[in-house]
Amino acid sequence: MNWRYVASGRCPSCHTGPMFKYSATDLRRATLMHDDCPHCGFHFEIEPGFFWGAMYISYAFSVAVSVIFGVAAYVVFDDPAVWVYCLFIFMPLLLLAPLSMRYSRVLMLHWFGGH
Repeated sequence: MNWRYVASGRCPSCHTGPMFKYSATDLRRATLMHDDCPHCGFHFEIEPGFFWGAMYISYAFSVAVSVIFGVAAYVVFDDPAVWVYCLFIFMPLLLLAPLSMRYSRVLMLHWFGGH
């Protein structure tokens, strides 16, 4: 697996066509996918419910973000109150949710659906 194609959200088959219709910076539409690759015609949803497995990858991303920001809150604020932990963890999770969903789908397809 070439990480350059994963990072850019390219088709796992031809590595040319984009998987998503819009840029990752367009937060309202960042998760809208093409049904098929615009370049080679590869069907992205290999079977019905294929992307349900991406929830587990997204969960792993969320755990990693929570641990990183929880430890950062502990170090920076010297073991603050619980509400500070909640705020310090919840805000990055909320802001990174579209990217988490997007890249969990990309990884799922590259790991289990590519040629």
